[in-house]
Amino acid sequence: MKANSALALALGLALLLLLPGCSTTNHAVGAPAIGKPSSSAALEKLLMQPGPVELESVNSADWSGPLAGLVNLRNPAAVEAGLNNREEPIQVYAHVLKHPQRGNFLVDTGIAQKLHDNPREAGMSWLMVKVARLDRLTLKKSTAAIVRDLPGKLSGIFFTHLHFDHITGMPDIANDVPLYIGRTEASDKYWLNVFVQGSADRLLANKPQLQEWDFQPDPQARLEGLMDVFEDGSVFAISVPGHTAGSTAYLVRTPQGPVLLTGDTSHTRWGWDNSVEPGAFTHNQERNRKSLLQLKDLVKRYPNITVRVGHQP
Repeated sequence: MKANSALALALGLALLLLLPGCSTTNHAVGAPAIGKPSSSAALEKLLMQPGPVELESVNSADWSGPLAGLVNLRNPAAVEAGLNNREEPIQVYAHVLKHPQRGNFLVDTGIAQKLHDNPREAGMSWLMVKVARLDRLTLKKSTAAIVRDLPGKLSGIFFTHLHFDHITGMPDIANDVPLYIGRTEASDKYWLNVFVQGSADRLLANKPQLQEWDFQPDPQARLEGLMDVFEDGSVFAISVPGHTAGSTAYLVRTPQGPVLLTGDTSHTRWGWDNSVEPGAFTHNQERNRKSLLQLKDLVKRYPNITVRVGHQP
């Protein structure tokens, strides 16, 4: 019995030593084939002008999650509002971008039919299936159906980050579709990654390398960094580290006006409206809060921006 206890303790200590060294995924990473570093000044010059990109946010699935993960309940605003932990209705989105010259793109991927029907077969570990409570997920429109409805081929995917609920559409994505992520999103080391890395690797298996946006510091220091994705001012990738190291928001200029896709810098509408960062699901709450407030300041300067948060209408 003592020998078994000693062995368990040794294995536990070894695991603790390994945890800080675990990346989000082992998938290959490279430089981006598109885009150029930009600035908040360049972005803001265009925000009062209509843009060329058609945007549709598709609810791929209804789901729910603990409010304590989605909103920082220790934030003074949440305490004052009397928020307590509860099951919170959320959605899993794929945002469809249709550029008149560059083609069709997705921001995040929704839910693959195969993953909904048999998550283990689609690449999810038994632990992720249990912890993520996928039995609470109701599929509304699969990734395959979203791609099938496009007016042409899918030209690329812009990830807000690599948490599993943003890459769960990958089984329905062709193996030659380019993939784009924020800087260090794949390589950042975090102890929880030991539980999710295997699922991420399997969902990304046989796909092209992940192309990292070449964010440079914003010369005006209003935002962390920006990329002009198509080099025509129609779509901007915005570095918003905190929820994950490489979290990325996207500003899309549509004919109806600019739309900000926050990703999980804000999971919920209440969190956005009250400037409260996400809770336990976020890697670095202080950094997340800074990124959230930078986006809020942008929208305050340009209230014509429509805001779409990570997991609610």
